[in-house]
Amino acid sequence: MRGNIAQLMQQAQKMQENMQRVQQEIAELEVAGSAGGGMVTVTLSGAKECRKVRIDPSVLSDPEMAEDLVAAAFNDASNKIDAASKEKMAGATAGMSLPPGMKLPF
Repeated sequence: MRGNIAQLMQQAQKMQENMQRVQQEIAELEVAGSAGGGMVTVTLSGAKECRKVRIDPSVLSDPEMAEDLVAAAFNDASNKIDAASKEKMAGATAGMSLPPGMKLPF
């Protein structure tokens, strides 16, 4: 019994170390999302901080369309960050699913 508990504690510690490493990798990610066929590009960090926005000058003649394209590009980048985070975390947790409502990174 003691061996099982010790082994379980080692596994938990290893998983925690893996998760910390993966969280750092995610924070260092930079992902670009685009909209309007590349007319607007938004680059986000893994923590979803905006790093860069590029807007084609032709879009600026229609402010409403520019606003919509910036929002769409941001959402595209955000979805890519979420997908990359989910993929990296699945590797760190060895496929163990998290309880409902628990999101990573914390």
